[in-house]
Amino acid sequence: MEKQNGNEVRETGNGVEAVVDSYNEIMEPRDCTVFLLNDDFTTKEFVVEVLTAIFHKGTEEATVLMETVHMQGKAAVGVYARDIAVTLAALTVKTARENGFPLRCELEEL
Repeated sequence: MEKQNGNEVRETGNGVEAVVDSYNEIMEPRDCTVFLLNDDFTTKEFVVEVLTAIFHKGTEEATVLMETVHMQGKAAVGVYARDIAVTLAALTVKTARENGFPLRCELEEL
């Protein structure tokens, strides 16, 4: 087996060579916190619906989070792998727009 630029060169048959990257470290995805942001138009009931349907919160926890958003301007609704956080935030905003609300999300990488 020969090396080129730190990579292994392997014979695969019929005189064909393949370069195999020797750097195989797999990085864990970064986590993100998803925040819901307060606005003056989205109803409290809709926020609770979003929290139960999209973020799978129980009604009681969703109500507490909704009140936190209302009183403090925003609330952390969960920590997820970055790709999941982006998907949940996009689904939240899409659902809000389809229902005529300006609800917004914010992501913060950990």
